Formats: sequence, structure tokens, C-alpha cells
Amino acid sequence: MTDSRAIRRAALVMTGLTAPIVALTVLVATTYQPLLSFDADVVRSWNGAVSGTGWNRFFVVVADVSQPVFVIALLAVIAAVFARRGRWRTAVWIVVVTVTQRLAYGLMKHFVHRERPDVPHQIAGYSFPSGHATTIAASIGVLLVLTVTGVQRPRIRHGLTMLLLALAVLVGLDRIFLGAHNPSDVLAGWLLGTLVVVASTVVLGVRTTPHLEPSVAETSPLPEDRQVLGVVMNPAKIDDADMFKARVGAAARAAGWDAPLWFETTVDDAGASMARAAVAAGAHVVAVAGGDGTVRVVCGEMAGTGIPVGVIPAGTGNLLARNLGISLLRDQAIETVLWGHDRAIDVVRVSGDSLESTRFVVMAGLGLDAAIMAGAPDALKARIGWPAYVVAGARHLRFPAVRVDIAIDGGQPVRRRARTVLIGNVGFLQAGIPLLPDARIDDGVLDVVVIAPRRLFDWVPLVLRVMARRRRTDERLDRFTGSSVLLTAAHSTPRQLDGDTVGAGLRLEADIEPGILLVRVPH
Repeated sequence: MTDSRAIRRAALVMTGLTAPIVALTVLVATTYQPLLSFDADVVRSWNGAVSGTGWNRFFVVVADVSQPVFVIALLAVIAAVFARRGRWRTAVWIVVVTVTQRLAYGLMKHFVHRERPDVPHQIAGYSFPSGHATTIAASIGVLLVLTVTGVQRPRIRHGLTMLLLALAVLVGLDRIFLGAHNPSDVLAGWLLGTLVVVASTVVLGVRTTPHLEPSVAETSPLPEDRQVLGVVMNPAKIDDADMFKARVGAAARAAGWDAPLWFETTVDDAGASMARAAVAAGAHVVAVAGGDGTVRVVCGEMAGTGIPVGVIPAGTGNLLARNLGISLLRDQAIETVLWGHDRAIDVVRVSGDSLESTRFVVMAGLGLDAAIMAGAPDALKARIGWPAYVVAGARHLRFPAVRVDIAIDGGQPVRRRARTVLIGNVGFLQAGIPLLPDARIDDGVLDVVVIAPRRLFDWVPLVLRVMARRRRTDERLDRFTGSSVLLTAAHSTPRQLDGDTVGAGLRLEADIEPGILLVRVPH
């Protein structure tokens, strides 16, 4: 985390972690009776439920395997591997996390002096916070950072993330079932371990993808017609433009490229003329540094040119990058621009009333989703990132339904009364939400989802169905596919393209343009 926006977000996270740790510590140290009674009741109930059963033996095995000494040894091995590969910053970061979390929970135990839960076979030593929970949270935090920054394939990354989080939860709950710790001990341990990881990452930074060594560049020279890089940059999304330009320039020189050509967007032009200027200047790869809106405009202009586009994410959603496995870390994204391979993807031509013909690459929508995009304040997005859309969504859950006629491939329209209708070129939203699980960005097909909960409480089963990737459709969640889509609303309704609102209207007409855009993606 080197840019100031990421540091501000991390500071908010650290504040959110520190406050409950302090509150729990104060409540335990002052023997706050409601908390102590709750802890005692939970431990007595859980421990009594498994005592003398096969589950007790299972939890004993979990406790033995997750001993802090074993977890710390694993982290030491991982640090040694990174050091051996010359990734000293990452190795030092892992060591700092390991040592800091051990000192932190040791000092808290020493000063709080909380006795272990009163159960048969009581364990010796102090209870608050849980050493197992702290160590597992810190180690899982390290592995999560390495997974998110180092694993390029989205499905593998999401699967590993879920598995690691499940392990952290299991180890923490194990301490309560065995009567070794109270729930507040475990919660404090989880929070403390996570805080150590976040704070250490902010202070030291972490880089998991190495710069290519000169020998690699020498053995894999770039062809001469790939040596000119044009960069279309949205300065509103880059905190320190001069530093960013220096980083891109240094990476380009190290890779044997010429000095990059720079083209900055303006309030009146989100990147269309800049993309054309980059092509006219002889760029053989055009990188776009900005949010989804800038990416959409530049990709729309570059479609059909045969010149690859590189994406350096700098926005809130970054949905194209997420769906193509492009790292959200700028240094890694820059390396993908310079060293990745080209993938042909589909682009979607779209038009409508009061909307000139244009293109999008991710999703277009009519209804609630557009209202959410319009309702997420820029200041909040800058502070907390994509969760700002969650906040805006919560405010718009009662957004009224609208009657929409949906015509696929020129066929007879199907009428639905929907909260929102989305036309997708990709399948996943932020946080890996599989809204259109069958959508592929290079299959030559548009995927449409109609979301139509009748009442507020209908949102819960709908969300569960989406997360479970269930194929079942009905009047509340329906899906269509085709090469062209025409949406016609009964009255003027908010619309959006790749997260940019484009004004309310009655129609959205979309046509797939298969494989006409080259995008630089990781190997």
C-alpha cells in the first residue's frame, strides 16, 4: 500500500479494529458483569455439549495442530522462501507480523490477568486475549494478502480466500468448545491479529510479484513494434500523478520500452480523444489508468483497432480488472501491461433514447443499480472504496419496481415488473458476487438478469440464491441470453453503463460485438 488513498482506507480499517479491542479490554479489565456472565454461559453450554464425545477429540486435534508454535514455524518457512527468492520486503513484513502479534497478545495477557473459564480440566495461564485466535488471525491475514495479490485466477483466489477464513473461524471456535477461552477472548484475538497485519502492511508495504530480472528481459526480448506505450490517465483517480508517472516510466525502461507517452483525461472528455491521440502517436499498447468509467471509454475507442489495452485499476469498482484476473495493485498491473499476453474480449454496443450510440465492456443496467451508482457519494467512495455502493444500496432497497419489456434477439418481448434489469458482459461483481455466473467476456453472448423482489424481505432469499449460484429462475430472479437485447421501461428510469450514470430514459438497446478488443492480461 503505497498510495495515499490506500493508506487512508487502511487507517479507517485500523480505527475500526482498534475501537472494539479497546472496548473489550476495558470491559474485561473492569469485570463488566453482563459480559462475564455471557462468556461463562456460552463456554459452559458449548463445552458441555461436546465433552466426552467424538467432537471433543476432533477439537483437541484442531487445538494441537493450531498451536501458536506450529503456526509461527509455518510463517517462518514462508518468510524464508521469500527471502531466498530475493523478496526481502515481503520476508521482513512476515517476520514483523509474526513477532508483533506474539508480543501484543503476550503483553495484553500480562496486564489484564483474566483467569481461564471455570470448566473441568481447566487450563493454566491467563485467558485474554486468545493466543491461538491472535496467531491464526495474523497468519491467515498474511496468507490472505499473499493470495489476493499473488493468485491471478479469480475462482482459485476466491476459493482459497473462503478456505482460509473458514480455518480462522474453526480455530477460534475450537478454543470455546474446549473451554480454553471465552468468546470475548477469541474475538479480541481475531481483532488483534488482523490489526497487526493491516498496520504492518501499511508501515512496510508488501510486494509479492517480483520485477523481472534483466536476464529475463534479455532472453525474452519484445518485438520492436511493441516498444511504444501510451498511457491514458484520469488525474482525478491518481493521488500523486508525478510519482505514478515515474513508476510507470521506470518499469517501462526496465522492460526495454521507450519512455511512455502520456494523455490525461479532462472533465469534458473521459478518454475518447486521448485514446485516439495515443493511437495516432504510434502507441502499440495503450494503458488506461482510471476507474470503470475511464476504462469503458478508452476500451470503446480501442475496440477494432487491433492495438491491445492495458488496465491499471485506479477506481472504486475495477470490475473489468477483477473479471480478467488483473491485479488491483498498481505495480503488478503495470507489469501485466508490459509483460502480459493479449486476450480478445467482447464489447457491447449500446444506445437508447437521449443516449448516443456508445460501448460498454462490463455491465449496463436500468433501475435500482443505476440509482445505487448515482447515490454513492464520491467522497465516500474515495474513503472506503466499493463498500460505498453497499451503503447506497441499503438506502435504495425500497426503490420502486418498473414494468419492463425485454426483447432478446428481436423476438417477442417478455414483460416483467422489476426493480432492476442488468445486461452483463462479465459475471462477477465486487467481492466476487456471482451475479451472472454463466457469463463469459469472450463467448459472444449477452447475459441478462432481472431482479424483482416484491417486498423488502424478499431481498434475503434473492441474495442467498445469487451467492449459491443456483440456476433456478422465477418471477423474482429471471435470466436470459442472446446476442442483442432491447429493454423498454414503462416510464423514465435511471440507467448506467459500467457504473457511470447516463441519465434516465425509457430504452436500452445492446448488441454484442464479439472479440473486437484486445486486453493485456496476466500469463
